[in-house]
Amino acid sequence: MWPLGEDLSRKRAGNAAQNFSLLNRIALNMPKRETSLRRGIKGKRLKAAWDHPYLFRLLGIEN
Repeated sequence: MWPLGEDLSRKRAGNAAQNFSLLNRIALNMPKRETSLRRGIKGKRLKAAWDHPYLFRLLGIEN
């Protein structure tokens, strides 16, 4: 099963599927390259959902 549920997505008009595929790839690569936390991608996604300073660090936004 894909981590972001893209198999269940129904984006078929125009370039929507390619655009969302690119966004999903970016969203999956952001936690992979972040090295301050030693967790898997799933754990990093959960931490980003619960911890806003960590989310901002993942996104490259300094607050």
